[in-house]
Order: sequence, then C-alpha cells, then structure tokens
Amino acid sequence: MSLKELTKECRSKMDKSVEYFDKEMRGVRTGRASTSLIEYVKIDYYGSPTDLKDIAAISVSDATQLVIKPYDPSSKSDIIKGLEAADLGLNPQAESDLIRLNIPSPSAERRQQLVNQIKKMAEESKITIRNERRDAMKHIDSMVKDKDNAFSEDDGKHHKDEVESLTKSHIASIDSKCDEKSKEIQSI
Repeated sequence: MSLKELTKECRSKMDKSVEYFDKEMRGVRTGRASTSLIEYVKIDYYGSPTDLKDIAAISVSDATQLVIKPYDPSSKSDIIKGLEAADLGLNPQAESDLIRLNIPSPSAERRQQLVNQIKKMAEESKITIRNERRDAMKHIDSMVKDKDNAFSEDDGKHHKDEVESLTKSHIASIDSKCDEKSKEIQSI
C-alpha cells in the first residue's frame, strides 16, 4: 500500500464517521415533525422486520404532525403496533386509511437533555476520527521506518500533515453540525 492510498483510506473512514453522525442526529426527536424520526422503525410485515419507509408513504402535514399512508391498507394495524413497540413516546392515531402521529413539543429540561445527547454523539464521532488519525499516523511511521519501502521521511511528514488537516476539517464539520442541531433544538 502506498502512502497516497493510506491517506485516501483514512479520508474515506473519516467521511463515514461524519455520515454516521449525520444519520444518528436525524433520529433525535426535536419536537419538529420529520420523516427521519420513523423511517427506520421496524414493522413486522408478513413475518419479517421491514423498515416503515418500505411499506408506507410518510409525510409531514404540519410542523408537529406526521402522516403515514400504508401502501397495503391491511398492514395498518401492524404499523401501529410497530410504532408503539418502538417506544418513541408517540401515540399513533388511526384515521380511515391513514395513521397520524402528533409530535409533542419538548419541555425546556428535555431540550437540554437532547442538546447534551447531541454533544455526546458528536464527541463519540470525534473520538472515532481521532482514532483513525492515530492508526494512519502509526501506519505512516511504520512504512517510513521499513527500509524495504522507498518512502522518505519528507514523504511521511507530508502525508502526516495531510492526515492532520483531514482530521481538523472533519472535526470542524462535526462541531458545526452539532452547533446547528443544538440551536435548532433550543429554538423550539
């Protein structure tokens, strides 16, 4: 493996950490209706666990309400059971061929808990990124020390600097996303 490939792999892993953080943040209930709150809730559909988004259309009717329209009307009761079992603190209400979910606005104490939860998730993602940096740096050092490779110390230093700048940019990205989500939660 060359130093360029190592740096590219490190970038890829850091990008995945940021993507994972984004996905995790979308699942945090802020009090605003968002389809991402329930898209991945598992529903027992004909004996197999299926994501809700695969068996129903999910839409936001207003800022505090989600509407679920099952593709198969006979699966409505299974969807309601799955939403109740997901323990989201939401109460599904059946209405002809639709299911409505009202999203209550969180209290000030709950909003602070959500902000703390987001910050904890951000810190875990930053730790993952720092671990990637550490592993890449060790790998670069071992490649430069190995006399069978034709890598100079300058090449190693250049790639270490590149890994360091990748780390800083990815951590800054997570911090900005965390701050943005925190402000969103506090402004409800």
